[in-house]
Amino acid sequence: MGDAPRKFENNTRLLGGTEQNWCKAVAVGTGITTLALQISKEPDIPKFKKALQKLQNDHPNLNTMLHKNTSTGTTCFIINPPIPHLRLNIMSQSKTTELLQTLMSQGSNASMSPLHVILEHELNINEWSDISSRSLSMGGLHLWFANVYTLPDKKWVLVLRLHAGICDRTTAVSLLKELKEAMGEKLEGGAAGHYKEKGNVGIEELIPIGKAKKTLWAHGKDMLSYSVNSLRLTNLKFKDVKSPRYSEVLRLKMNAHETHMLLAGCKLRGIKLSGALAAATLLAAYPSKRRPSSNHGKKYGVVFLNDCRSYLQPALSIHEFGFYHSTISNSHEVKGEETLWDLATKIYMTFENSKNNNKHFTDMADLNFLMTKAIENPSLTPSSSLRTSLVSVFEDPVIETSSDAEREFGLDDYIGCASAHGVGPSIALFDTVRDGLFDCACVYPAPLHSRQQIQELLDSMKFHLLEGIKMDEKLQI
Repeated sequence: MGDAPRKFENNTRLLGGTEQNWCKAVAVGTGITTLALQISKEPDIPKFKKALQKLQNDHPNLNTMLHKNTSTGTTCFIINPPIPHLRLNIMSQSKTTELLQTLMSQGSNASMSPLHVILEHELNINEWSDISSRSLSMGGLHLWFANVYTLPDKKWVLVLRLHAGICDRTTAVSLLKELKEAMGEKLEGGAAGHYKEKGNVGIEELIPIGKAKKTLWAHGKDMLSYSVNSLRLTNLKFKDVKSPRYSEVLRLKMNAHETHMLLAGCKLRGIKLSGALAAATLLAAYPSKRRPSSNHGKKYGVVFLNDCRSYLQPALSIHEFGFYHSTISNSHEVKGEETLWDLATKIYMTFENSKNNNKHFTDMADLNFLMTKAIENPSLTPSSSLRTSLVSVFEDPVIETSSDAEREFGLDDYIGCASAHGVGPSIALFDTVRDGLFDCACVYPAPLHSRQQIQELLDSMKFHLLEGIKMDEKLQI
């Protein structure tokens, strides 16, 4: 079947199951996607706005409103509304400085860079916390926002904030790529790239026939299995289960040699970086819950997120914006005797086997249902924490090389991730290999977990990764 154009006649469409699920998750705080870029060249605001408008013209999802019909309870996308929306907010240096002083006065934020502080601030701005009332009063909720913060010392931070319902990780990466290309153009030049979408449709409508087929008995059996197993999982110790939650971020980095060796170790074993990151997380978490006199193993939940675009019918390109990721959830026992590479291979191969058995499609509805029930009934989770696993990882890392377009507008650094303080893992890993350097944004719910606690976990994760490299005879030259 060829890549034929999809029908795109109506200006509204109902949300698919996965999109509806993300609307519920975002409303409670998980799935606010934020891209923050620090630049050292004064942004050309008209050019920036023009670049954003181009993205909006190329991608219907970016010119979409979310509307909930209170009488029927249905939620729909209003595509290409009569009045296009593009809210670009420019914050002066004095306003930015005032905001940073307020945010950085909050204890654990004091040593963070302005880019980091602004990213966390944006992650916790929830335009979609009350879909019903705001959708009714405003006719619908817009799904992306852009802000420019003016820092001292001739630096600026450009931020894009999007709803997960229209923006999975692949969308975020492509969006950033297209924005950098558009911003790097000469004013008199033509478009850097043409990525016009063919339409707008939910993932469920594109699953190949038969791939999601499961009997009623199998559905019930799998949901029971997921539910029972979740009660047996070990969680990272909770610090504060009562206070209002918000998302915080830490970064885990490696130098070029460490990154090269880590990737080489994965390649030698036929696994991906996600397997090693998940293994390091489990090994780092294990001592925190182990009793000195106990040698019993602990079970941890690991969630893999995989981009389904290439498996859909028709297959989608990476420039088709929307949410087209699926989830595969497994549990793994750790006894403290495992090596990094043995555990990494076991974790990744379990995921690969699940994917080969189409569980990214067959279990989609089950996991969406269980996630919804957790949101509606927090008491079903330990300490009403809404934690569904210890860690979530993406099957593939984002691998990028700096371009002339980036240098054209002075890009110094950037971070991209999504919030996780509603429902989700204790730590969500957004890994990037940028110019040969490993850089991972690690998002966690605070004050359920503290910055110090997660920093100690990351330090231990890095130790296990480096120790795995050091002890790997195959990597020694």
